[in-house]
Amino acid sequence: MSYRKEKFMSLAGLVVNNLSLEELKKQSRAFLNAGIHGICFSAYDEGQHPGDQLSEAQVLRKLEILKPHISWVRTFSCTEGNELIARVAHKMGIKTLVGAWLGDDPEKNEGEIEGLLKLCAEGVVDVAAVGNEVLYREDLSSAVLVQYIERVKAVVSDVPVGYVDAYYEFTEHPELADACDIILANCYPYWEGCSLDYSLMYMKQMYFEAQAAGKGKPVLITETGWPSAGQSIGGAHASFENSLKYFINAQRWSKAEDIPMFYFSSFDESWKIEKEGDVGASWGLWDKDEKLKF
Repeated sequence: MSYRKEKFMSLAGLVVNNLSLEELKKQSRAFLNAGIHGICFSAYDEGQHPGDQLSEAQVLRKLEILKPHISWVRTFSCTEGNELIARVAHKMGIKTLVGAWLGDDPEKNEGEIEGLLKLCAEGVVDVAAVGNEVLYREDLSSAVLVQYIERVKAVVSDVPVGYVDAYYEFTEHPELADACDIILANCYPYWEGCSLDYSLMYMKQMYFEAQAAGKGKPVLITETGWPSAGQSIGGAHASFENSLKYFINAQRWSKAEDIPMFYFSSFDESWKIEKEGDVGASWGLWDKDEKLKF
């Protein structure tokens, strides 16, 4: 996610600065125990990386940890064992937002699309996501993305089909928003250097921008979160306390306004350090050893 300084807005938001750390932990546990809408989920164990084969046993183990706290799970790929997540989650009664990971390799893209179509045919997909942040990475053009989306829509008639990217991409590429059945928007005040004090109102602005781009189509927040450790970006400071404050504020708003939100993320992932620096490993509600941080 990029630091879009020109988009920053100093908007007053709901903050929880007067709560002690123990009270922040208590409120965070209360929201989690009451159940949140959804969570982003990668099943890699410590030491694994994207490209490693996942087993059904590790998928099941991790989903059993998450199941008491979520209604939905979001996946990122349909190959290399990631396809097991949708099948296992479906058996457990968890709804699924299933993603096909698209990049600049046409052969791998074909495998992902075929995997997504197969899972849809099996009836284990509730929302289909054709690509994730492809425009942000500049892996494909919007025209090629639309072709992939239309291809999936032509086969899948009973599952909403969309594409996941930063909220502003749907404004900048209206043809992409028009092609989607549903707008799947990533909203990260942290990555845009927004101070925690204004982060909730900024996330609301992100959501409303995605709504406007969708012209009445449903909007899901497919990713939002705050890292518990790592580097700062502008006015955004990564810390355990700030991660709890952001989680509480986000969940309060999600529940009060009935905003479907997939929180990022389930477990800390050390492999992300290579691409995102030290902060990449610290987005989970659970740590890398599958222990709840709060």
